[in-house]
Amino acid sequence: MTLTELQSEQNNHEQWHLDYLRQIGDAAPIRNRSGIEIKPLYTPGDWSGDRYLADLGYPGQFPFTRGIYPTMHRGRTWTQRQLIGLGTPEDYNKRVRSILAAGSSAISLLPCCSGFRGIDCDEVEPVLLGTCGTVINTTDHMDRALDGVPIDQISTAMNDPSPFTLLAFTLGVARRRGIAWSKVTGTSNQSDYLSHFIANHQFYRLSLPGSRRVLLDHIEFCRRHVPNWNPMSVVGQHMQQAGATPAETMGFTLSTAIQYAEDCVHRGMDIDDVLRRFTFFFDISISFFEEVAKFRAARRIWARIARDRLGAKDPASWRFKFHGQTSGVDLTQQQPLNNIARVSVQAIAGILSGLQSLHTDAYDEAIACPSEETARVAVATQNILREEARLCDVIDPLGGSYYVERLTDDMEEQIGRVISRIDAAGGMYAAAESGLVQAMIGESALAFQEQVDSGERKIVGVNCYQADEHLAAPPTERPDLDAMNRHIEQFKAFKQERSQRQVSQALDALARAANSTDQNTFEKVVEAVEVGVTHGEVIACLRRELGFGHPLVIA
Repeated sequence: MTLTELQSEQNNHEQWHLDYLRQIGDAAPIRNRSGIEIKPLYTPGDWSGDRYLADLGYPGQFPFTRGIYPTMHRGRTWTQRQLIGLGTPEDYNKRVRSILAAGSSAISLLPCCSGFRGIDCDEVEPVLLGTCGTVINTTDHMDRALDGVPIDQISTAMNDPSPFTLLAFTLGVARRRGIAWSKVTGTSNQSDYLSHFIANHQFYRLSLPGSRRVLLDHIEFCRRHVPNWNPMSVVGQHMQQAGATPAETMGFTLSTAIQYAEDCVHRGMDIDDVLRRFTFFFDISISFFEEVAKFRAARRIWARIARDRLGAKDPASWRFKFHGQTSGVDLTQQQPLNNIARVSVQAIAGILSGLQSLHTDAYDEAIACPSEETARVAVATQNILREEARLCDVIDPLGGSYYVERLTDDMEEQIGRVISRIDAAGGMYAAAESGLVQAMIGESALAFQEQVDSGERKIVGVNCYQADEHLAAPPTERPDLDAMNRHIEQFKAFKQERSQRQVSQALDALARAANSTDQNTFEKVVEAVEVGVTHGEVIACLRRELGFGHPLVIA
């Protein structure tokens, strides 16, 4: 085809496009959750593909837009990881064995909210314990929770905010079983203290400087002693669930990752060693194409940040590895069985986005801690999408779609603007400290709620398609109160029987480390729990030394 013929065909396409737009007439613009205007039709004029190698390339090759590994899910599917937290360690153990038998290939542990708040089970009314997570306060508790679970063969994700006692307990269990720490794999799933400070204030334990210090100690310890553990999980989930748009969430999360990477380099760590063990954790909302574009854009942005801004040399350091959890915020108490459809849509978006591991919410999560039956449905959802829907047959099947590629470019632009705003504020640490990020999230949350209240944004069963009678909610499970009381009594007896001298010495050593310039606080946490120091005692000690109002913190 000659140049003249090509030009003529292009002119014809443009004329057909204009004629089509005239036919469909004017309509109110539609915007996605990130505020990007969505056109009624996308054509080659929206994305021509002339920068294919620069902006897309092939899976496993820079800039990784189409996936971070050459074969992606066709070679190895995502890790199925169900978040579990219920009752006593024995309750957790029973549930985790059931989930593994149902097809889950990795495990997660969610501690009781009392643990998130830094207190032990004997400091809380028994009826409040174990309703939203498992009561784990000692190495003995973790040993019982993981009874029969091969922790040298299966990945474990610990929802474990600073100072990471759950990992310390797990390492104690490994030592008891004669398992080398080098064989322990998994992730400190809540190690991102900035996301907790911004969006989860009720779970925040230490001052910002104190949290910064302990996180860096944690990363450094794991690099030396637990080399196959991921000590850094940068969490976008909290901020999106708090109300940030998908584009804002990604911008905030990448800015946080930049902050942590630069902090590690300032500490003297090698950037490639650090980034190879960086992981990310995100919400997957029901805004299907927006979520797909969010993750495709993020891979491209992070690859360029890691290589060009942070100076990482190893291509493995440029990979954007992320875990996705279907968004509980999108689930409704009204007509709860409808949540099965919502979770399926969210899961498909995550899978087609190229995630590395996935948790699918149970349909009753908007009501209570999932029951065993609803958790099985959540696991089966992933099995069906993989085995029956065959979503793994083609790598990046949405790649090349005019709409998806244009939306990926638009999301990249939006995310870049957020990162630039955080940079201008002095980086993510300063932006969180000043309240800028919290204000931005608040504005977006309010705007979304106003759309729901006005009916502009439809939510089935909430502001449209309402039923006179809601579909029956599943029964709510609660921990057995007698079993919880026995657990507390056993815990009290344990504290009386342990060596008080060793406990006192371990806590003194932890306090000295917190106030030193050359000792690792997480190393002292690990040593402390091995002699019987409890979760609450570790937190109380570090709150005294590194909490609010204590300026002596060595980052």
